[in-house]
Amino acid sequence: MSAPEVAVVIPTYDRAELLRDALDHLTRQSLPVDRFEVIVSDDGSSDHTRQVVEEFTGRLDLRYTYQEDDGNRVAAARNAGARLATAPILVFLDTGPLFGPDFLAAHVAAHGDLSEPRAVVGYAYGYNPELDMSWLLPEVRRLGPVATVEKYATDPRFRDIRHGLLKEIDFDFSRRLAPWQLFFTLNCSVRTEDFHAVGGFAESFVEWGAEDLELAFKLFRHGVGFHFSAEAWVVDVPHPRDLFDLREQLARQLARFLDLHREPVIEIGYALTLRHLLWSWEADYADLLEWQAEAEDLGVAAELTEAVRDLPPGTRLVVFGAGGDIPDGLPETTTLVEFDPEHVAKARESGRHPVLYALGLSTELAGHSADVVLITSRLSGLWARWSAELRAEANRIGRDVRTAPGLETNVEKAHDR
Repeated sequence: MSAPEVAVVIPTYDRAELLRDALDHLTRQSLPVDRFEVIVSDDGSSDHTRQVVEEFTGRLDLRYTYQEDDGNRVAAARNAGARLATAPILVFLDTGPLFGPDFLAAHVAAHGDLSEPRAVVGYAYGYNPELDMSWLLPEVRRLGPVATVEKYATDPRFRDIRHGLLKEIDFDFSRRLAPWQLFFTLNCSVRTEDFHAVGGFAESFVEWGAEDLELAFKLFRHGVGFHFSAEAWVVDVPHPRDLFDLREQLARQLARFLDLHREPVIEIGYALTLRHLLWSWEADYADLLEWQAEAEDLGVAAELTEAVRDLPPGTRLVVFGAGGDIPDGLPETTTLVEFDPEHVAKARESGRHPVLYALGLSTELAGHSADVVLITSRLSGLWARWSAELRAEANRIGRDVRTAPGLETNVEKAHDR
């Protein structure tokens, strides 16, 4: 057999019949079977998953890997599958989604000649955990994925949950500040070398959601470009979901994301997840960058000097919005928190105080670790949107929270989202 061009990695857990459907559709790809490999990565199934895989060993270039059931370890399962791949492109699928005969050929085509690092996001018809999609299952069973797409492609109920955001950018990921926010592993692909270069999926993610976003975030920082493929579509096969439980899990997963990448854009995502407003992430990130540019020359050295006049020696001080020009006279036990990376670098040059690159919505500081938390006017442009979260975090950290004069009143109203 010739060397495969693409590897399909399918993590699974106790979904043997759904897996059978997926493998059967893979045998009917327009891309010849000697040009792709399939790796089923079993996260501890107790059903007949292994037997289903064995049924296809003569029809597909197929490998199987198994890890003991120790909770939801889909990130580790995907990594185990990826380690077995020999092809230069990895396609990640969930167990349930079905697809047409040109699915793999479309992913391969979207990567071009592989000279450019790309992450490809494929469309997912019917994927919307926020809606009751039970009507779709009998239609997919009756019609098959191709005819289902032909019949329902323009039906709003059938659209990918990301459709509105994709349409806003005319399906061009280069028009998003954070394209990685729309990278979902139920249908995506990436060059194998780029996947391994960033360390694959973080295996600290042990619940539903966000491990794909964290991988995409690392890929984006690694210089990988994001591309959309309408041709590389899947139809998500609906199954019962507890939306409340999924939201709770996602919030915990975003907390893990933030633990790995302590910076303002991830703080925003975590805060929005707690509000159930995750789809506002791009807009709020844009607001942060706009304010960052506007506040570039806004120094608070005089403000800080005045604010610490009445503090006794040894006061444990934390400053939200510290800026880069740090005056002498701050308590030695001061921790500076700043959202602009250039100001962070400048503040660290002095070497007098630890500096955190953060907005202040959720920091790594321990609870009750400060006597005073000072929120400066450098946060005035973000105060209307984030005052509740900033105050809550400040109160978690310190017993006395002080805000800059006028911070409460001299702000514009928050954007309605």
